[in-house]
Amino acid sequence: MMPGAPSVRVGFGYDTHRLVEGRELWLGGIRIEHSTGLDGHSDADVLLHAVCDALLGAIGLGDIGQHFPNTDPAWKGADSKRLLAAVVKLLIDRGWSVGNVDCTLVMEQPKVMPHAPAMRAAMAPLLGVDQDAVSIKATTNESMGFVGREEGACAYAVALVHKT
Repeated sequence: MMPGAPSVRVGFGYDTHRLVEGRELWLGGIRIEHSTGLDGHSDADVLLHAVCDALLGAIGLGDIGQHFPNTDPAWKGADSKRLLAAVVKLLIDRGWSVGNVDCTLVMEQPKVMPHAPAMRAAMAPLLGVDQDAVSIKATTNESMGFVGREEGACAYAVALVHKT
């Protein structure tokens, strides 16, 4: 690290996936019963993907698609907890650790907040932080746009990382 370089950094992540029938719904590392699930090459956990992008962005390593491309059959159907663990390892290998993450999930249904404690419990050990360093919020899109029509979901995440 260059002299005077910051010992903390912030990254931002965003992801979106289409809701479809015939897929399980994975959000924040847990399976949620619902009539539709998110479509994607992996399990399409939109929340974990946004967190991955925030962490990668914080240390200048691009985005999730560069590290786990949807053209690579190795990631077909992958558990996104595995992707997040790999991203955290990239941070650690470069001398960084996670300080906290703050996430917002946007979808009409199902209601997310009853599941937030389980999501925090699933995510915290993967990030190497206490559960109180994982914030999960949820909102709807007030019936507007693709989220409002229940065609998909999106997630935003901000991550703070610090030099170890």
